[in-house]
Formats: sequence, C-alpha cells, structure tokens
Amino acid sequence: MKEVSTRSTTGNTAGSTTGSTATTTGNFCGHCGEASDGGDGPPSDVHQRCGERLAMEPPRYCGLCRRRMKVQVTPLGWTAECSRHGMFAS
Repeated sequence: MKEVSTRSTTGNTAGSTTGSTATTTGNFCGHCGEASDGGDGPPSDVHQRCGERLAMEPPRYCGLCRRRMKVQVTPLGWTAECSRHGMFAS
C-alpha cells in the first residue's frame, strides 16, 4: 500500500510513503480499529485474522488515529481517506 500526497481538510499535507507502513505501524488495527498488539511478539488471534483480511480488503480505520476512513474500491485498486492524515492507496 502506498500513501498518496494530498492536502487534508485540516490543512496538513500528507507525505508520500511506499509499502504498508502507513496503516500497519500505527497504534491501531486498520481493519477493526482496536489497539494493535505492537511489540515483537506474535499477534493475537484476533489481529492475526485482521491481518489476513487486510491482505484482501482495504483498511477501514486509520492506523494512526483510529478514525473511520472513507474507502472507495475500483476494479484497479482502492483508496482510503482519513480526515486527518490524507489519502492511502493500493
């Protein structure tokens, strides 16, 4: 997943990154919105299933702030927009 440069409604500019770091390294799960397991240990059963689902589906929650994102799925991929952190794309 990569983050697309865009200007959010708060006036902050989101930077461009590649890989899935934008939603998976945050404090929250991109699928269920709950706090991520974090740490070096194996993920819990709940978040292991979330990880499997995120491999096939776009994230529904921002991994950085836990806000619900506006998701649009197209035949060519998907985009998810957080009101604070900008747009993420597949």
